[in-house]
Amino acid sequence: MLVHQTIATPDGPFTVVEHDGVVVASAWSADAAAVAARAGHAKSVPGTCQAADAVVAYYAGDLHAPGKVGIGPAGTEFRTRVWQQLREIPPGTSRTYGEVAAALGSPGASRAVGAACGANALALFIPCHRVSGAGGKLTGFAWGVDIKRSLLEREAV
Repeated sequence: MLVHQTIATPDGPFTVVEHDGVVVASAWSADAAAVAARAGHAKSVPGTCQAADAVVAYYAGDLHAPGKVGIGPAGTEFRTRVWQQLREIPPGTSRTYGEVAAALGSPGASRAVGAACGANALALFIPCHRVSGAGGKLTGFAWGVDIKRSLLEREAV
């Protein structure tokens, strides 16, 4: 069964959707149905999510807390590799799409990395906010560039 919980954050309401204690969707939104649907999941029910503590801890200053949570993203093999690579970017640092592509051994795949970031349905737990355009330019973010900027400032990037 899918369970969701919405947490108030300085960046707005943040909803986590879990299945058996594993995060399968999350976003800065109070619309749990839309958060679950973005990840291709059916309706969830309100409840307590284990990962909510990691969200609270992150906003309290433990920037590593979301990276310690079990996740279950759904995507292609390439996107799964991209998302794993993003989880390896430490708080306080950032990468460009090209740098992520090169780290994956596919230096010409920066657009595909961008598409994987755009399809990320596990916001904060897969830190696509730490990826920027060439030269560090803040590019699109599914939940708004203002939230991306806020997260990067919180992490002092």
